[in-house]
Amino acid sequence: MVPGASGRVLVVDDNKVIRQLIRVNLELEGIEVVTAADGAECLEVVHEVRPDLVTLDVVMPRLDGFRTAARLRADARTGHLPLVMVSACTRYEIESGLDVGVDAFLAKPFDPGELVRTVQRLIVGPLERVRGPGDAEPAAGHAGG
Repeated sequence: MVPGASGRVLVVDDNKVIRQLIRVNLELEGIEVVTAADGAECLEVVHEVRPDLVTLDVVMPRLDGFRTAARLRADARTGHLPLVMVSACTRYEIESGLDVGVDAFLAKPFDPGELVRTVQRLIVGPLERVRGPGDAEPAAGHAGG
């Protein structure tokens, strides 16, 4: 287990199998998972769920991943959340995702290890940035918990 790697992830995908696959892989690492079936549901629950990170599919009914990401970024309460796009990762999707502030991309079918590493890096990353610029030393003698 990676210290400080626990957290809560909101997984947004219209495919139930993909939601379950992401859930199982993250829960095995001690990460709590909440799911939403599309972008509209994500926006309904994100404030009560208070995730540390959101994964988004691109193609979903009601509200797609790009519009969901843009709305999350535009809201002061969620604008800081790391966003991971889990999709086919075409050039168009990556460029459009970057335009709306997506932090990372995972191509479907995704590698479970890469999913876990990406989520852990982005959940822990904001905590490390709180120390300030120039404090990029390794976590030797790190007192955390």
